[in-house]
Amino acid sequence: MLKAGAQAPGFTLGDAAGAKHTLDEILSRGAVLLAVFKISCPVCQMTLPYLDRMSKGTLQIIGISQDDERGTAKFREKFGVAFPMLLDREWDEYPLSNALGVSHVPALFLVEPDGKISLASEGFVKRDLEAIGERTGVAPFGPDDHVPEWKAG
Repeated sequence: MLKAGAQAPGFTLGDAAGAKHTLDEILSRGAVLLAVFKISCPVCQMTLPYLDRMSKGTLQIIGISQDDERGTAKFREKFGVAFPMLLDREWDEYPLSNALGVSHVPALFLVEPDGKISLASEGFVKRDLEAIGERTGVAPFGPDDHVPEWKAG
């Protein structure tokens, strides 16, 4: 998996409506957190609602679903995730996941406007989510959230 300091790979991925999006276009609006996930992953199901909470802040957060349009839409509805999603599908041979070196999900990559990765994390890592929260200006966890320090993806 690519680490902090590496250059993020360029990509073009579609969203559920079929519109294409590139990394350059996304970065033209500022830094972005790319959250690679699978809908069947329990740790992803736990993590993405916290990311959704933080998506109300100052940082772009984009889900990179390794599933199809229908499954991704059902996931969004079930887990209350509203931030944008792009599709990195199996039948396309997971081009972005492979370029990032993802072997476990969730995998999070904070990409700065210059294309450099400033944070790379896999699984549920509380301190990484808190660092992302500081960046967004929105705390990921509330006083009633009882979350582990770490959970493997």
